[in-house]
Formats: sequence, structure tokens, C-alpha cells
Amino acid sequence: MISEPTYLAAKLVSHRIAEHFRKQFDHRDVDRRHIPDMAVVEILIDTAFWASLRREEGYEPKISLAFVPPDWASDRLMFHHTQRFTPYNLVKLSPAVVQPGIHLGVWMEGDNFYLWGTIHEVPTHAMVVEVVEAGLLVVKQKHRLHAQKFVNVAVLKGNQIKVIEDNHWGLTDCPGILSALLGFSHAQDDQSENILVQLALAMRRHGRGALLLVVPSNSTAWLHSIVKPINYLVEPQAMVPASEKTDLATDREMLHKMINAVGGYSAIDGATVITEDHRLLAFGAKVARSPHALPVAQLMMTEPVAGSVMQLLDATTIGGTRHLAAAQFVNDQHDSLAMVASQDGTFTVFAWSEKEQMVHGHRIDTLLM
Repeated sequence: MISEPTYLAAKLVSHRIAEHFRKQFDHRDVDRRHIPDMAVVEILIDTAFWASLRREEGYEPKISLAFVPPDWASDRLMFHHTQRFTPYNLVKLSPAVVQPGIHLGVWMEGDNFYLWGTIHEVPTHAMVVEVVEAGLLVVKQKHRLHAQKFVNVAVLKGNQIKVIEDNHWGLTDCPGILSALLGFSHAQDDQSENILVQLALAMRRHGRGALLLVVPSNSTAWLHSIVKPINYLVEPQAMVPASEKTDLATDREMLHKMINAVGGYSAIDGATVITEDHRLLAFGAKVARSPHALPVAQLMMTEPVAGSVMQLLDATTIGGTRHLAAAQFVNDQHDSLAMVASQDGTFTVFAWSEKEQMVHGHRIDTLLM
């Protein structure tokens, strides 16, 4: 029997998370065993939180938990003896699931929660709790069968709670990367949007700050907003293999290498430039106002988090030089996208809003964890 949860944030957010998962199956005639109620959500978050504060041989545990019954797991490793679901056992088992894509399976019998093994393929819409670092938890779900990035439901850091609002202000006028992270992308757009998501993760990974510009294919208009000469102008290099002779595994490996390479180029001072069809054009480029455009004055900023409000900000107050350069570039080039990773972990996507006729900054770091 698990003791009464004592992490206050788990109590405060459990009803909202339980409601989120319940809504996934309101009108479906399916097995509902894995839909977590408030008590389940509270216990999973509480146990994961206290585990995150422990140490295993001096290391901070990184853990991913999936609330899945053992008989639902198609790709699983079963323990001969199940383990009690406690912070101690989570920390002891954490080295086994430190690699991405591996999760500890959690289930319950009556009031008793237990760890039954590890799982690679999480069923669609199952609840996943990830321990990112001490005191930082992310509640996620797998939204589609072949999605590489899970959709974030809530982020808890100590006593700070951010619940993702998938119907936030501005969603109808937002870039594809945001709709993909919220789980709204269409099948035909999956690859393109997933590549931008993977690039965003690569840009954050090196922790040095980065600026990525996504410009239209077969257009040179973006050059009007770049200082000449460009130090690192390259022969256009496709990130997605064009040959039909390569197999799917080879394609994925090549794409993974290119994404990592572009992520590395983004650490160099200046902007990295790619096309909408994912061809690398330049890196280390300096952004300047186009002679045909006015300085960006104001822009709006939103974050897809419940309780957040749209802010109308002066361009000089939105952050450092990367943010101002990104906002100015999009103000000049309405058909382009600018993605900014800050050294402190924040991530902003700038796009032109046709509806509001101004630059719209979307804070998405909560979705990238």
C-alpha cells in the first residue's frame, strides 16, 4: 500500500491531468483500464518527485514511468518478481531506463502499485511521467502510434505548475511546429514538422544559445535581411535523402546525423539558415534589417499554458540580440520562421501573424522537455 502523497503540487494538479486523459476516450468504446484517475495521477507524480530528490551513487536519477498494464505491452521485459512502487526502488532501477525510449512499467492491483518491468513501445494515449532532473517532472502522452516526440500534458518544477493548454490563444494562427508539439499535426505534415521539432531539441542540447531561420525554397529574398558577405555560405545540402534506393532505416540514420550536424552549426555565433524543404544554406549569418522594411516595433508573445495571457511587448524588451534579430527577420520576411534557443533553456518561435499583422512570438520550451 502506497503511503498518502505529500507533494502538494501533485494534489493541486491531479484533477486536471486526470480530466485530460479521460477526455481522450469520452466517445470511444475501448478498454479504459489505463485511464488514470485523480488518485493514480497523484501517486505517480508524488512518488516520482521524491525519487527525483534522491541520489544513486552520486548521480541524479533520470526516470521515465509508463502507466500501462503488463498485458498491453508488446515490447516488454518482465521482472520475475514485481517491485513495490517506491522512491527507493525507482532510484535503484533508474540506470536501466536512462536511455531515451525505455520506460518502467507501473500498474496496480487494488490499492497496491508495483513496477512490473520495462517497456519500449508505449500504447497511444498512455500516461508517462518523466523525471528530468531534481524536482522537475513532465507528464506526457503518446499521441500517435509512430510519433517520435511525446505530447507534454504538464510540467512541474517544485511548487511551479504549468498545464499545457492545447486550445491557447493564437492556435489558429500558429506555425506547424507548435501544432505538432500540441498533437494537432496532420499525417501529411508529420515528417516536415517532426524535423523542426528535432532541430529545436538539437538547438537546445548544446546549451550555447542558437538562432535558426527557415526560409522559402527557391527564393533569395531572405538575403536582403542578411549582412554580406556570409562567412559560412554552403552548397545547399538536403537533410532528407532524395534517392529512392535507400531504405527507411538508412534514411532515418542520415536524417539523424544531419539534424545533429545542423544543431552543432547553430552553436556558432550568428544564424543558421535552412529552407522549408530542409536544405542547409548557411550558418554563422548576421541578421540585419532589410532596406525595404521598417524596424520592428511591437510584437505579441504567447505561451500555450493554462492561465497565460497574450502580451504586447516592445521589441527591445523581448530578450537578447538573438530574439531581436529573429523578430526583425520575420518582420522583414513574412513567409519565414525564426527559432531561438536561449542559454537558460527557453525557446521561442517567431512567425508572422496574418490575422494580427504583426510578429507573433510563441514560447514553446515547456513543450520541448
